[in-house]
Amino acid sequence: MNPFLVISIFWILSEILLARAKISAGKANDKDKFSLRILWVTIILSITLGIFIRTSGIGFINAYTELIHNFGLSLILLGLIIRWIAILKLKSMFTVDVSIQENHKIVMSGIYKFIRHPAYLGSLLSFLGLGIALVNWLSILIIFVPILISFINRIQVEEKVLIGEFGEEYLNYSTNTYRLFPGIY
Repeated sequence: MNPFLVISIFWILSEILLARAKISAGKANDKDKFSLRILWVTIILSITLGIFIRTSGIGFINAYTELIHNFGLSLILLGLIIRWIAILKLKSMFTVDVSIQENHKIVMSGIYKFIRHPAYLGSLLSFLGLGIALVNWLSILIIFVPILISFINRIQVEEKVLIGEFGEEYLNYSTNTYRLFPGIY
């Protein structure tokens, strides 16, 4: 079976299961500020347009196609691994929408010792990997840039909620960690 297809199916199914199982309980969540909905719409539109561009042949990379494709698949897998390490570390505090759970605490160990939003980092690596696996420089841009912007928006929404809930504790944590990319952001 095609490795790209297997990885893609696993990725899609895991995100659908997360979306169904890990949404916060209760009524509509005003803390999220529609960031989850914006993120999903951006993801669907960006991937659809990126694949369409790939099939049109515009922007196709003609050299080292197999190497580039395999590098993209590796990034998808690395992203999935990072995302799941982050999710499993948070346990019941992880939700797909921005919310504060009962007995919520800031996790500052494991991967969270270095990065405040490792699950988002994992997702972004996977989306970058998808663009690269399509072996098309336009697809990379079309998929990755809008999704990156949507995640940055979501991080801003989430951090306002965390500062509102935890105040100085979260601000102190923020001074010792990066949002997404160690040493950069």
